[in-house]
Amino acid sequence: MDSRGPSLYAPADSSVDLSRSGEEDSLVDGPLISADALHSAIRREFQTVPTPCHAALLSLLHVVYVVLSMCVAVLCVLELGQKEVCMRILGNVRGDSVIVFGKVCLWVLVLLFTGCVQHHHGQARSRGYLQFYRQTQGLKHLPLIIHSAGNVMLLVVLAVRLSSTLQTYMLLSVLGLELLVALPCLLYYTVQVMRFNRERAAPDVSQEEHSHTYSFTSLPTETGFREGSSLQEVVEKQADLIEYLKQHNILLSKRLLNLTAQH
Repeated sequence: MDSRGPSLYAPADSSVDLSRSGEEDSLVDGPLISADALHSAIRREFQTVPTPCHAALLSLLHVVYVVLSMCVAVLCVLELGQKEVCMRILGNVRGDSVIVFGKVCLWVLVLLFTGCVQHHHGQARSRGYLQFYRQTQGLKHLPLIIHSAGNVMLLVVLAVRLSSTLQTYMLLSVLGLELLVALPCLLYYTVQVMRFNRERAAPDVSQEEHSHTYSFTSLPTETGFREGSSLQEVVEKQADLIEYLKQHNILLSKRLLNLTAQH
């Protein structure tokens, strides 16, 4: 009984081996794709972050708003100029009300800018630039925080109900302080994004693979938990890497199919 067992099951095993070897041979005999060709094809997928133009435009509008507010305050509120000109331009609207309305419009523009920045940085994050996303995570929210704090200070000045002259000087002081704080933040953010666009670096995972391929003395990657690191930060970074690797595998599959068809 036992001697028949091997003879009965031997043909099945041999047929499976033949089918597997046939599949492996078909894969080996297929067109080989060089790593350089695939890497160059993926490298062309780099997309710049277009927010420096938005930041420069917002900075220009902020400066123009502050200059116009000073002109309105001096000529129309303090009445140091021709009052008829202010009445002809502003009508029955008070000068300080125009300044406040302009501040609200500027805050809305900053809010739109923050949403635009969040969108483009989210796309960069999905493309694997996790370090850039984390480096600018707090910086991209600073303009909105600064302008929101300026709005609060303006409300406090208006609620105190000081004299017209003192209130105007306080409004201008708040606007000037806000400009001095917000403008350097936007300029620093612009420099950081322009540097990222100029470097056109590969995604973080590709950089780590390249560094570990050519460096034998390098330390292990910081994907796992390390002493002194935040557990929440490690978990978030691992989630980002998993999400990126899923999309990266889809991109690799598409490139492999395209390059296979070309060969």
